[in-house]
Amino acid sequence: MKIKFPDEEYLEIASKLTKEEAERVMSRMSGKLPRRLEKDKLSEIEALAIQLELEDEQLKEWREKMHTIKEKGKA
Repeated sequence: MKIKFPDEEYLEIASKLTKEEAERVMSRMSGKLPRRLEKDKLSEIEALAIQLELEDEQLKEWREKMHTIKEKGKA
């Protein structure tokens, strides 16, 4: 997984998270992202924004796969 810089839209969303919401998002982080945060290569807001963006991408992929499966089931 290649870590990228967060999109401005996600930075804005991440900055508006409550402390509790931010903790929930942080608990879902995996891979290199938590290590980069620990080593101070990313700020907490940047890490949250990247995680939110990754989750949105994964959700989009999941929806596309489900749509394909449902279409195959109809045929």
